[in-house]
Amino acid sequence: MLYPPERLAHAQKAIAAAGLDALLVTPGSDLRYLTGYHAHALERLTCLVLPAEGQATLIVPRLERPAAEASPAPGTGVLVVDHQDGDDPYPLVKQALSGPARAVGLSDRMWAVQVLALRDALPAARQRLASEVLAPLRMRKTPAEVAALREAGAAIDAVHARMGEWLRAGRTEAEVGVDIGRAIREAGHETVDFVIVASGPNGASPHHATSDRVIALGDPVVVDIGGTMPSGYCSDSTRTYVVGDAPADFASYYEVLFAAQRAAVAAVRPGVSASSVDAAARSLIAEAGYGDAFLHRTGHGIGLDGHEEPYIVAGNALPLEPGMAFSVEPGIYLAGRHGARIEDIVVCTADGVERLNTLSTSLVEL
Repeated sequence: MLYPPERLAHAQKAIAAAGLDALLVTPGSDLRYLTGYHAHALERLTCLVLPAEGQATLIVPRLERPAAEASPAPGTGVLVVDHQDGDDPYPLVKQALSGPARAVGLSDRMWAVQVLALRDALPAARQRLASEVLAPLRMRKTPAEVAALREAGAAIDAVHARMGEWLRAGRTEAEVGVDIGRAIREAGHETVDFVIVASGPNGASPHHATSDRVIALGDPVVVDIGGTMPSGYCSDSTRTYVVGDAPADFASYYEVLFAAQRAAVAAVRPGVSASSVDAAARSLIAEAGYGDAFLHRTGHGIGLDGHEEPYIVAGNALPLEPGMAFSVEPGIYLAGRHGARIEDIVVCTADGVERLNTLSTSLVEL
């Protein structure tokens, strides 16, 4: 099961171990992780009150109660309580706590208006981040979660496999992007989260989206795409293409990038640090003289969020464990000329690593 009932009990043990009295979780990926409820973020309060001991309560607007009750949440054992428009819902939070609250963990992305209202409702409670408790739990994916990410990886691979249908000289990045977005949905995604089609000099901007630039023969094109599956789990994969023949200077540094990405994937295994995986890619790129052109970390965790812990970055001494899933995506970006990035989602296994994106990472000339 993606949202097993025992997940709340595990979280309650972690809440107590962190010295918190409760978590207060509003709509977002943390709420979905704990209860399976994919709630709308509204000005009306939706809040899971999860005490370190005792009954978990899901407070929802009355008009949202049918959606909450139709979700997996009731099957996890939460009590659903509603409030009507015009009523103050914050006293319900205090009532749902099993006793006085000295410290509570709030959703990292809770709206400020709700943070301040909870401060007024629970003036004696110190507010901390719920991620202190939930990030370590969410980092270690269950077999069901890995299966959901594997499905997402296969779906986005199917889109990259069709790139030759759309990516050609004379079309704009935006035109190609529209076709890709349609294909992401056709491949089984519920939503299209992002589409990057970065041709020629735009490829030197890692977070370029699309533009009206017309793709020309000889252009390298960075295509970074992802979406969210009906399961709630995300895809994210980057491949770099060339329309026609690759420029000689580009082909030369692409070989460096290809080797660096493969080395970083091969470095993944239980017990190694997140920073050592970053170093495996970064050292090869730096040795080839492109260190300053590798502008970002090597990777980010992925699950119900497209970016979550663990982060594969210098200085992160976190030891990798089986079930940790993250991207491995080194890049080389030459301003004013072109750029390249290769990205796979991988999962740390008991004896090494599994790539969840299985397409070749060799340069594709279309």
